[in-house]
Amino acid sequence: MSTAVSSTASAIAWDKVIDFSDYGELLALVHNSLWAGALLGLVGGLIGMFIVARDLPFAVHGIAELSFAGGAAALLLGVNVVAGSLVGSVLAAVLFGVLGARAREHNSAIGVLMPFGLGLGVLFLALYQGRAANKFGLLTGQIVAVDNPQLFSLAVIAAVVVVALALLWRPLLFASLDPDVAAARGVPVRALSPVFMLVLGLSVAMSVQIVGALLVLALLVTPAAAAMRVSASPFVVPVLSTVFALVAMVGGLLLAVGSSIPISPYVTTVSFVIYLVCRLVARLRRPADRPETPRPVVAEIV
Repeated sequence: MSTAVSSTASAIAWDKVIDFSDYGELLALVHNSLWAGALLGLVGGLIGMFIVARDLPFAVHGIAELSFAGGAAALLLGVNVVAGSLVGSVLAAVLFGVLGARAREHNSAIGVLMPFGLGLGVLFLALYQGRAANKFGLLTGQIVAVDNPQLFSLAVIAAVVVVALALLWRPLLFASLDPDVAAARGVPVRALSPVFMLVLGLSVAMSVQIVGALLVLALLVTPAAAAMRVSASPFVVPVLSTVFALVAMVGGLLLAVGSSIPISPYVTTVSFVIYLVCRLVARLRRPADRPETPRPVVAEIV
């Protein structure tokens, strides 16, 4: 009897993980989400290299917490959630820039503000009396909640981020890889840092809407970290990072369509598998006397 119950429970659990019985009908419901995922993959892949090079994964998580608080506040007040997340992200970027002007102060400033943002977000969600799915989605992502106005907002944010990165790409990359040499060459390293934090805040605000506040690192950090395992070129890395982010985001969405659980486990799993494969490839290709972690060559961008 217990064996039969266990088998039934296992079957029910796997049905929740993936079920392609009505896949065609469900796929039509996530048209906007697929476009939003592609935009997020593009932005995450491009900015991820700078996040890893500047050692800012912790900052991404900190900004995500305040973006979550902004989105939760907007949900409570009945206003646009994207706008709320955007305000929270930009505020976090400004605060991190002000409180952590020196590199060694960044982590402590982020560590102070991150639990505060998470606490505010939890408070706002506790006061919210609407659908539970809206609460859960801010933390773990939503798959069918991207409507046309939200998609338009995400597209505008993505365009701003891509244009900003295109304009700042060369000096920002130089300043990220070797700030001392960049400053000596006349690159405005100090001015670039707060500008980049603002661009990062916009990217995080996008990510929170799709994959949730808890797992933004899977798109803004993991693809770039994987790309840097298999290439040391500052030109190849962003291309690979973008491809990996797109595969993780769109592939995760397509897998999540046939399930009743949030999108984030699928996106994070695909992203992590890509990272593991890249680590394996790097290990197989690396001679015994070669450093394990390749870094882009500064001379190629000077």
